Amino acid sequence: MKLAHSRAEAYTAPKPFRLSLKIRSAVLYAVLILVSLSMVLPFVWMISASLKSEAEVFSFPIRWIPSTLYGSNYEKVWVKLPFFSYYVNTVKIAVSTTVLQIVTCSMAAYAFAKVRFPERDKLFFLYVATMMIPFQVMMIPQFLLMKQLGLIDSHWALIMLGAFSPFGVFLFRQFFMSIPEELSEAARIDGLSEFGIYVRVILPLTRPAIASLTIFTFMHAWNDFLGPLIYLNSDHLFTLQLGMQHFQSEHATEYGPLMAAAVSAIVPTIVIYFLAQDHFVEGIAAGAVKG
Repeated sequence: MKLAHSRAEAYTAPKPFRLSLKIRSAVLYAVLILVSLSMVLPFVWMISASLKSEAEVFSFPIRWIPSTLYGSNYEKVWVKLPFFSYYVNTVKIAVSTTVLQIVTCSMAAYAFAKVRFPERDKLFFLYVATMMIPFQVMMIPQFLLMKQLGLIDSHWALIMLGAFSPFGVFLFRQFFMSIPEELSEAARIDGLSEFGIYVRVILPLTRPAIASLTIFTFMHAWNDFLGPLIYLNSDHLFTLQLGMQHFQSEHATEYGPLMAAAVSAIVPTIVIYFLAQDHFVEGIAAGAVKG
């Protein structure tokens, strides 16, 4: 037995097999590096273009490091435009939408996952099925509804429309389904109400799901262009996406300042992602475990 064990320990893979593994690993890493570069290069070009003159932006071959740094592009963005006001408006809409969506989606998901009531699963299926309805179909009815409520040219139209999400309910429900039912039953025996179980037992366990929905919702609200274009008319209410149109006209586009505005606009989304990326990956993985 000892001899057989020692022979098993001494066994190593054949040299051609080890060589093929190394080749496959090298090819895989090469492909991953190329794909990563293809995604990073546009951001590098954007940062480079934000510091170039108009004539140098589209020069070929591309000069990644500008011969002269044009800081005036950023000055034109932050000084000659009310860019800070656009920033505040965008932060207000994105943060409000994200907070409201976390509250509404988590409460609805708790009901669909932990509360038993007639036709619960069918109702959940119908609600989630609304994700398949194109936005273009709902655009006009939503606009007429906001008009009847007197919310046109107001941030509240964007906040109220973004406060609910079938995707958020689906994400939270999948995560809640992975939490053992014994926790809820023990809390009920101790006398906690359903709302108490939701707040004191279930919600503290959902940090990964909250981080995931925060990233999705914040980035969607931050980058939204069509919504503000439909509902906002006054310049002082504009978001960053609408404000950047000041650098585009019918006959010309100021690409240097436009790229400087784009660089300034993406900073919060990058910060949010890096702060929540660990919980984000965990939340997506946990939500995919149980259906």
